[in-house]
Amino acid sequence: MTEHIHIRQFGISPGRMIMGAFRGKLCLLDWAGRKGRKTIDNRLERRLGARMRAADDPLFEAVRRQLEEYLAGHRQTFDLPLLLAGTPFQEKVWRALMKIPYGRTVTYTQLARSTGNEQARRAVAAANGANALSIVIPCHRVIASDGSLGGYAGGSAAKRRLLELEGALETAAEFS
Repeated sequence: MTEHIHIRQFGISPGRMIMGAFRGKLCLLDWAGRKGRKTIDNRLERRLGARMRAADDPLFEAVRRQLEEYLAGHRQTFDLPLLLAGTPFQEKVWRALMKIPYGRTVTYTQLARSTGNEQARRAVAAANGANALSIVIPCHRVIASDGSLGGYAGGSAAKRRLLELEGALETAAEFS
């Protein structure tokens, strides 16, 4: 019998997201139309040994509620059971991302330094881009060394909106 990752799409301001749960843990909260969507989904299926299937999951209500609270400015951290599904290096980077405080930004160089290898900026940027738990693992808080926002799976408008919500554009301006 094949196990399944339960998935559902839903809309938020600033875009459409897809969430996925496997064995009671959130393994996917990502932008539905992102570049590389298929690559992320394939990696999850391969690492978890499961197939994605549209289905409800008891976890989804808590995910939606906490995300709505965050977007309304009433929540700064998430209390959800997470399942990271990446390489050991990717998971190290994602854990480092979770340590970036609400309302703050870091550069790719600073993030690389926090993982123990300042020279691994490109590898850190790639791991950041492979994050399947957007917002909950706050990859939007990473900016370029020149203070520009850089890329984001949800698009630059979504990244700007999230950083504005957190009051983090001021810290981003410190780098320019």
